[in-house]
Amino acid sequence: MTDIPTETNGHRPNWTPDLTTIPEQGGPADDGPRAEVVSIDSARDRRHPYPPTVPAKTNPAPDSSTGGPVLEGEVVRVDSPGEADRDWRAELAEKSRTRRPIVPLWLRSRREALDTLKWAGEYSAYVAGYQLTRTPLYAGRLAARSPRGLVRLIAGMVKWTFDLEGEPVRLSAVQKADPEAYLKLSRQRDSRVRLRVWVAGITLVTLLIAGILVATAATAVQWSALAVALAVLGVIGKPADRPLIDRAVLPTRVEKLTSDIVVRALTVLGVSGLNAKADVNFVAPITRDGPGWRADLDLPYGVTVADVLDKRHRLASGLRRPLGCIWPEGDPAIHEGRLILWVGDRDLSKPLIPFTLAKAARHDVFKGIPFGADPRGRTITVPLIQHNVLMGSQPGQGKTGAVRALACGVALDPTVEMWVHELKGTGDLDPLEKVSHRFVSGIQDEAIAYAAESLSLLCKEVMRRAEALKKLPPDLCPDKRVTRQIADIRSLGLHPLAAIFDECQNLFAHPEYGEQAGKDAEFLIKLGRALGVVLILATQRPDKRSLPTGVSANVSIRFCLRVGGQVENDMILGTSSYQNGIRATTFVPEADAGIGYLVGAGPVPKVVKAAYLNTPATQQIADRAYALRTGAGTLTGHAIGEQPEAAPSYDLLADIAAVLQPGEAKVWNETVVDRLAELRADVYGPWAEQEGPAKTAQLTNALKPYGIKTGQVWGTPAGGGKGANRIGIVREDILTAITERDGKKGSGTGS
Repeated sequence: MTDIPTETNGHRPNWTPDLTTIPEQGGPADDGPRAEVVSIDSARDRRHPYPPTVPAKTNPAPDSSTGGPVLEGEVVRVDSPGEADRDWRAELAEKSRTRRPIVPLWLRSRREALDTLKWAGEYSAYVAGYQLTRTPLYAGRLAARSPRGLVRLIAGMVKWTFDLEGEPVRLSAVQKADPEAYLKLSRQRDSRVRLRVWVAGITLVTLLIAGILVATAATAVQWSALAVALAVLGVIGKPADRPLIDRAVLPTRVEKLTSDIVVRALTVLGVSGLNAKADVNFVAPITRDGPGWRADLDLPYGVTVADVLDKRHRLASGLRRPLGCIWPEGDPAIHEGRLILWVGDRDLSKPLIPFTLAKAARHDVFKGIPFGADPRGRTITVPLIQHNVLMGSQPGQGKTGAVRALACGVALDPTVEMWVHELKGTGDLDPLEKVSHRFVSGIQDEAIAYAAESLSLLCKEVMRRAEALKKLPPDLCPDKRVTRQIADIRSLGLHPLAAIFDECQNLFAHPEYGEQAGKDAEFLIKLGRALGVVLILATQRPDKRSLPTGVSANVSIRFCLRVGGQVENDMILGTSSYQNGIRATTFVPEADAGIGYLVGAGPVPKVVKAAYLNTPATQQIADRAYALRTGAGTLTGHAIGEQPEAAPSYDLLADIAAVLQPGEAKVWNETVVDRLAELRADVYGPWAEQEGPAKTAQLTNALKPYGIKTGQVWGTPAGGGKGANRIGIVREDILTAITERDGKKGSGTGS
């Protein structure tokens, strides 16, 4: 039997018997039950609620993290105490990304540098001119104050010479019966007076000699000396509460933005996680940024910029500034908690933003259109080519003014063909009629039909342009998009075409033309932008019925002024915009007219105030655009008096019924179109000229207003051949539609 180790030094060793050498009941050959033999220490350890932290010092294994041995049963923490190894390359890359520019941003932009220098020059010139014009006033003030200055000068000299300013102290010593202090003060006064009498005498003699010399000098010298004397005496005699020189510019009373002020304002917002103990980290010093202050900071963990944007009114109260001065925004490129707080010196809603092109001779739309300014006063340009624009707001918030800014920029490029549809009937865009290829203003059904026809014509124009662009050589058009070079080749017919639809909800919600207009607009938005066709849509009722989802989902540039709710906000700015903190609902009605969120014109959404253009200013731009286009020979259509050809009157259903042969229950669309072209070549001839699916689509689209649907029908070619399923119509559907229509007309006449 194996010997069992005994205790050493009073400790029981960690020992487990070898079960292979200790026979149980019956010995190794016995098949009866066996009893498990365990170590007493192991049994005790299992009864303890936590494993031992200092096990027996046996079988040490190396630690992969520290390199030292790990004892059996030892608890090793994943995040061991001590400084972790840092990735210096990642830290260097982060520092390189966040480093501040050596040259200020306003000097790196030619436009901003010129604007800053222009502002400084204008400010200096204004101050100089203001003060120069008031020179006579300042001279009169000095002359009027000179007697008082002379009295003050004489009194001051006498007081200084005889040390009269110390008289109250000496009298106080006499009253206190302090002879020692009085004698000390008297001796000090005597020594001062002896020196000052000599200084005063020399000064008087010098002034006397100077007076004699001036009296014998030329008249100009005498007048100059008199002016200097009066000026000196006037300065000495000025009242303490009335400065000599008036301020040309009143000093601003805007409080300097500090970190304490920002933290104080943030902690009163009522946002969970933002309290007096919140960790707000300023990642850069608070600096001047244009006409305001900029603070870059990291919000506490779990607090997002959207939480702060939702409390903009309370933030303005915490900063004690008007709401139009507070413009917080985020920087998602870093993280959702990075807040860029800009506090302006003046309310953005107060000044009117002048239109940059108000006096321009011409403009190139391929460079974008100056649309307005951001809160910092920087010009914001909207890229128009290869984009479509959607604007929306409540009535009276400046939407039409924003449309004018884009329309006037387009008008100043003589290569752009303008189609203007003002579907409100107030004449806001009437000045641009003289330069428009197609123009309509009104809310009547005729105006809506005209606008719907424009969309249909644009779809055909896009198809024509696609074929024309496809034929261009790769060296002229490598990207298959309209460029400035291609647009200038007028013979190609690929010049930019901008179609403006103001109050487009009246078109898309029309019971007769709205559905097809929505489909045409969606088709144009998807395909037209690469072919030089641009849609500018403006609406004051952004809902699913008035603004088709296919249109709102595919527009690339959006401008949303004040709206009433989250649904309208997301219809204009895109899904989840409200949730992400881009909320046009925070603008103040009427007070913030012209201010909105601009999305798609830059990498991040921006608050922009659109340039202001009234009717006379728009008329002046239109006059210049008319002269410019007349000289370039690009006036077409409505601008030169051409009227759209009146569509020939016809009854489509009756014509289809006439061309259907007896016994034909179902007929292919292409067969019906060919027969209609033979019946009325002037009306249906263009339909028959189409090829492939476009030919059948003409009839399909024309039957939609009557509620007739086309589908697969069996037929055979007119000249014989193999039968097949193709798109066609059912004779019974045509007859039913005619019966229902005639029945409605009859009931209407009888009433």
